[in-house]
Amino acid sequence: MAKSGNQKLKLLYLVKILTEQSDEEHCLGAQALIDALAEYGVKAERKSIYDDIAQLTEFGYDIVLAKSKTAGGYYLAGREFELAELKLLVETVQASRFLTVKKSRELIGKIEKLASKAEAGQLQRQVYVANRVKTANESIYYIVDDIHRAIQNNEQISFQYLEWNLDKELVPRKDGKLYQISPWALTCKDENYYLIGHDGESDAIKHFRVDKMGQIRVLAGIGRQGATLFERFDIAAYANKTFGMFGGREEIVTLEFANRFIGVVMDRFGKEVPVRRRDEEHFSVRVQVALSGQFYGWLTGLGIGAKILAPAEVLEEYREHLEKVLGQY
Repeated sequence: MAKSGNQKLKLLYLVKILTEQSDEEHCLGAQALIDALAEYGVKAERKSIYDDIAQLTEFGYDIVLAKSKTAGGYYLAGREFELAELKLLVETVQASRFLTVKKSRELIGKIEKLASKAEAGQLQRQVYVANRVKTANESIYYIVDDIHRAIQNNEQISFQYLEWNLDKELVPRKDGKLYQISPWALTCKDENYYLIGHDGESDAIKHFRVDKMGQIRVLAGIGRQGATLFERFDIAAYANKTFGMFGGREEIVTLEFANRFIGVVMDRFGKEVPVRRRDEEHFSVRVQVALSGQFYGWLTGLGIGAKILAPAEVLEEYREHLEKVLGQY
């Protein structure tokens, strides 16, 4: 009987089946492997399965034969990542604010392929990104790649810096002005990704939210500036000094802000926060927050134009917090 074209791919299909369908808790016997191969149009016999497994093992695949009277069989043991490691990767992707929901799901889908289908089901049960605050900038991958390339090639970059408006749209700041920066480092802090670089215009070190950068372009042939400032620059110390927030008792509060704080509010609570226009100069939001000195400090730091409207007990607690702070002086 003539062999089908798929017969030449037998070993590859066997690896695919073991990768996707087997693990320590889900072994595949010879007959199960024969049936699975048949679905790909590949014919096999028990003896050939044993020979194929031996060849794959000799090549380097860690295929284990688990002996049992009821559920024995083969499974692929030596995987690049353990299940616990894959769960950690999934959680990291979920927690990354600088990844969009779409990109998060795409990455998690790729991570799932590193496990068996049964183990991928355990990863899938962890997937919950819809209600997490995520960036809206789908170009984040390419922006990061451009920044790394500029750093590696010792070149400057130009970009527009974006901000939220009251219509929940990311729009360019300063009428679309192009920022020209010498990139020196990328760092994660407070669930966001930041570029730290040198601003030649002000001869100062500045940081920029990567997901707020648009129209980025690597300026080929234009060398970076600020090398002297970055010779002894401590990124960790700079980040800890510049960003930070803790938890506390959770309450739903109504806050009022001047319109100029719309970007700050969107960054803090996410794009889905309900925004209510109160008058021509103010808007309010009703959000769940963790009440703590850090939250009150964040609110105080915004100064005039940011205040608590309700509930009354939280407003009173904030007054007491301010009085205690003033009592130190």
